[in-house]
Amino acid sequence: MGRSLSPRWFSLPQDSILLTPWRDFPVEGTDTFATPEEEKWDFVLVSDIHEVGSEKEIKRKRFLDELSKKGFTIKKIEDKKLFYGVRAPEQIFRKYQWLLRNPDSRLQAPDTHQDVPVTTRIRLVNFILQNTVTPDLEKLHDLMKKNVFEATFPLHEEEEIREFLKEKWARWREIFCLQPIEAIRCYFGEKVALYFAWLGWYTYLLGIAAVAGLVVFVAGITVFNSSQVSKEICEASTTIMCPLCDQQCPFWLLSDTCTYAKVTHMIDNEGTVLFAMFMAIWATVFLELWKRQRATVVTDWDLYRWDEEEEELAMELINNLQHEPRRYQHSYFRSTIILLLVLVVIAVLIGIAHALVIYRVVATALFTQSSFEFLHEQANTMAVMTGAVLHYITIVIMTKVNRRVALYLCDLEKPRTFSQRENNFTVKIFTFQFFTNFSSLIYIAFFLGRINGHPGNYVRVAGKWRLEECHPSGCITDLFIQMAIIMLLKQTISNMMEYLCPWMRYKLRKQQQHLNERRTMLGEEEEAEDPCKRQWLSNYQLCEVNVFSLFDEFLEMVIQYSFTTIFVAAFPLAPLLAFCNNLFEIRLDAIKMMRLRRRMVPRKANDIGIWLQVLEAIGILAVIGNGLVIAITSDFIPVQVYKYTYSPCMRENSTDVDCSTGYINHSLSVFRIQDFEPYTKVPEMLPDFARDEVKECRYRDYRNADDYSYTVQFWHIFAARLAFLILFEHVALCVKLIAAWYVPDVPQSVKNTFRERKHRNLRKELSMMEYSTEV
Repeated sequence: MGRSLSPRWFSLPQDSILLTPWRDFPVEGTDTFATPEEEKWDFVLVSDIHEVGSEKEIKRKRFLDELSKKGFTIKKIEDKKLFYGVRAPEQIFRKYQWLLRNPDSRLQAPDTHQDVPVTTRIRLVNFILQNTVTPDLEKLHDLMKKNVFEATFPLHEEEEIREFLKEKWARWREIFCLQPIEAIRCYFGEKVALYFAWLGWYTYLLGIAAVAGLVVFVAGITVFNSSQVSKEICEASTTIMCPLCDQQCPFWLLSDTCTYAKVTHMIDNEGTVLFAMFMAIWATVFLELWKRQRATVVTDWDLYRWDEEEEELAMELINNLQHEPRRYQHSYFRSTIILLLVLVVIAVLIGIAHALVIYRVVATALFTQSSFEFLHEQANTMAVMTGAVLHYITIVIMTKVNRRVALYLCDLEKPRTFSQRENNFTVKIFTFQFFTNFSSLIYIAFFLGRINGHPGNYVRVAGKWRLEECHPSGCITDLFIQMAIIMLLKQTISNMMEYLCPWMRYKLRKQQQHLNERRTMLGEEEEAEDPCKRQWLSNYQLCEVNVFSLFDEFLEMVIQYSFTTIFVAAFPLAPLLAFCNNLFEIRLDAIKMMRLRRRMVPRKANDIGIWLQVLEAIGILAVIGNGLVIAITSDFIPVQVYKYTYSPCMRENSTDVDCSTGYINHSLSVFRIQDFEPYTKVPEMLPDFARDEVKECRYRDYRNADDYSYTVQFWHIFAARLAFLILFEHVALCVKLIAAWYVPDVPQSVKNTFRERKHRNLRKELSMMEYSTEV
């Protein structure tokens, strides 16, 4: 959320050297496996001890020989595994500095030399390791697939910056403190630093949304007992409702659901509409302010105009002077195949959502037949809650499946670069995760209780089980329960597992290492241990990281952002839960990176990449989603139509009568018991009513009592819903556009900085030209 002062180890490299072939540079030392004790190593490769002469041993030797030809210094340490420390020659970093020096700084003396930052060393060495080709045309990735090498990682060094981050960042006690973004950048690289800068900024502004949501929720609590609609439901002790299932479900009184109705109207009130509009504006302002924040940060890092493609080409040439760049290509046939496969996966995910619907239908029927009184009376609520838990389990399982499918589809696309592959993977995995997380919520919000038919003509699953119905006070409580359970489970169980799993693996590895050390202590004096061995072993014992480790953190937060914005009209506490979660998430991620995981390979970046486009798409979906929730899921529109069209206020011009009086009776249709379907078992009568006295029951809909066709009121409400949806979305989108225009992406201070820098350099060039002319 903030940036600390820049210590002495936060300087940028500037150096110059001509690009020459590898063979023109001397190899360090005569023995590439012997190095001074105090020297540092860029990377460590880990391998099992293979038999001499085996295929794996030969492949390993060939790869290491290729590194030696490039001037790498290699040190071997043998323990239970083979450890190879590699250090790149200084010449490759001078090439890098010369090729990618800042154009605004090319006036400096060519002999000026500055040390290369550790993050740059690691990034460049990793690139060379990953792109070194053996005589068998195999790269490191292929060798790891064949178990020639088990692991490869940079080292956590015992440096001042690391100790600073462990004490001032990766501590629970720092939960309310600003993050040292500059220090994070100097240890983990710009991409990780930008992730934490974005997460801190998101959490900071989320506090505003959390307060607004809490105010709306508290305001709803104040009307818990005062809502006229709730009062009518609680007093409807003579209104007999139609049974909720076909077998063993009794008639029931509307007043039996008094508490449920109060909870519904605590959520569904006028404040919900204002909060939905507020969140649409908030999402836009958040992204616009982040763009400004990002511009300021990367300008301080001198990366505002950094070109990723140029850096990639430079590293390719440093690795291989004969390298030819891969050309941009596009295959319409391959893109069509990928699109069809993506649609198939989406269809499968929607099918899983249908399976959850079937579960809720069957569970409702079974719970109503249960001998337990609580299950019998709360059958619908229990079906919703257990369905939400089952939905969470499917999210956990399908997240792993979606990852594999998305990676497979990316392999079929054959992207040109790693960045392109990462962008393609991001779009696919987010699409799959969106449908995994939200398909069931979309059904509850927009289809539950609207496609189930009516008594005497129900829509059935497999011709047997009736689809669910909404409560007479609306369906928004079902959506509230579903979102609350999923968000709570994701932010408790998922976060606990996210921390405990690497912590347990780390502790088990440490314990195993201690046991091995005790077995070797047989009383005799041991020879002096290599100082590198303990450091390499301790890093190896940490949990492994991969190229998508940071991606996983981004995906988790973006899915949370979707929950916080898209259906926030039904769950105003979502921003508060997200805010509290993120306070812990920042420190949890910091602790994992600093204490439990191996060092991540630093990556240079000047923005959060395609995630920004994903967030902007979510902002548009939030406007559409919240508009649909208010127009369709909420009872806001039907109540307003009743107030201004059919209420006593319109008929009697009375000012002392609540205009929503009579709404519940107006919203319930009448069904004649004699019209039940032939195979439906007519339930027992209520205790206080004789069978002959009850000829009809009520259900939630707008239908005529004679032929069960839609009434005029239904079409009035339908037109009002459609008109509100169009109006809400157009107003919200206009406000978003105005907010985006009002808040410039780039601060004026950044523009002035670049203008002054250009002016200074041009003046310096002109002065040098005039001086050379005089001489």
